[in-house]
Amino acid sequence: MTTGETTYLELSHDSGSAHKFYEVVVAGTQVTIRYGRIGESGQVKVSSFASVDKARAAAARKVGEKVRKGYTPAVMGARGKRPVTRRAIVSQRSTAKSAPVLWTFDSGAAAFGIFVDERRCWVGNESGDVFTLTPDGAVTGRFRLPDAVKCIVADDFWIYAGCDDGRVYDLSGKVPRAAYDIAANVDIYWLDIHDGILGVSDREGGLTVIDHEEESLWTRRSTGNSGWMVRIDNDGVYHGHSDGVTKYDLDSGVNEWQVRTGGAVLFGWQEADSVYAGTSHNQVRMVAKNGQADRAYQCDASVFSCATSPDGRYVFAGDNYSSVYCFDSQGQRLWKLGTGCGSAYSMQYHDEKLYLVTTSGSLACLDVSEAAIHNAEQGVLPQTLSVKAPEMSAVTPSATVEVAVDAGDGIVVECVNDGGNLRVHVVSPGYQRGWNVQFPREIRQAGARYVVDAVSESARGGFYRVRGDIRRLR
Repeated sequence: MTTGETTYLELSHDSGSAHKFYEVVVAGTQVTIRYGRIGESGQVKVSSFASVDKARAAAARKVGEKVRKGYTPAVMGARGKRPVTRRAIVSQRSTAKSAPVLWTFDSGAAAFGIFVDERRCWVGNESGDVFTLTPDGAVTGRFRLPDAVKCIVADDFWIYAGCDDGRVYDLSGKVPRAAYDIAANVDIYWLDIHDGILGVSDREGGLTVIDHEEESLWTRRSTGNSGWMVRIDNDGVYHGHSDGVTKYDLDSGVNEWQVRTGGAVLFGWQEADSVYAGTSHNQVRMVAKNGQADRAYQCDASVFSCATSPDGRYVFAGDNYSSVYCFDSQGQRLWKLGTGCGSAYSMQYHDEKLYLVTTSGSLACLDVSEAAIHNAEQGVLPQTLSVKAPEMSAVTPSATVEVAVDAGDGIVVECVNDGGNLRVHVVSPGYQRGWNVQFPREIRQAGARYVVDAVSESARGGFYRVRGDIRRLR
């Protein structure tokens, strides 16, 4: 839509990832550009020029660039904001004895996202806040994303947060960068990333798989709906929905098997040889990755999250009555205890600790060693440390890139126009010049060179992935 000195464009495809607008307004010698996701206010940039003619010429160039990328004139407001579903769980109070909670952190809103490794605990909540803490509970950082955080997943070195604005953000550097855009018609429930391949499960029971260049590989619709579970490995994608768990071939999307779980799948976990599905039928179901064997772990209420120890020796579950369970690998219940801080939306085991994010917005660290559990069952509990977020500014996503005058010890990459697509290749010696580099789309500019901390070859080969921070080379 062009009105006087205003040009309004949109890029939106039902089967693609884009759902964006771009508006250019010329007022005398000033050009105002507003851009972002359709249905949102977006970001604004204002530039001044020496004359009206130069302002109009600059505006025309910007419009031309977007039209060449597929943007078309549109009517503002005709398309709506992408659909979003919040996970609504009514949490009841557990009647079980209290679990040995070492510390709790109040994130400020109901929390879904969690990831834990040797150095950091990550928690993301419905307000869009992502906090990092040490394993002992000290807050070390804060990011602020544009919408609610659906989940946090790790893919080797990289940490990603799925957000209700339809994007997946890479949190591995100093500044969050948009790494993937998800189709506007997909109401995201959960996601997983493996070697740069993104899998997204949605409200309708659909499953979409996207590659490192944000291009859709395939889409499938399950026999159920409400796909809360998606897990990926080298061989397949494991999709949990209201009708059970289905495995698809990673490359082709061919349906290899389906196991019905009796109740809707509400959360999923995976180990090397098995996947685990928490269900509304009061069970965790373990399904072998060949689809030939399964086992049930019986709880007393609907299971909203589950996890295992790395060797599969223990299986953990959280129900909607704020209880946490532990089973041995054969399915025998070892214990059931109350969290005292809400029902676990998600959980992860690490180093004899069980970390939960809950309906109350807490990140809780439970000591699940045999000694601690024995003491808790006798009523002997540790003093729980209540952690509060310190006053700290939040780092927000940005399309701005710092400028470097030389590459130093970094790796130089270059953005090129390849048949109308902006691709990034490594320029520094010792790398495959023809391989693409997974690189934030928002900051790509044809002809520009960038310096990055490092690049790593993908596990499957054929492309590189950026590690660390990105600066534009002057």
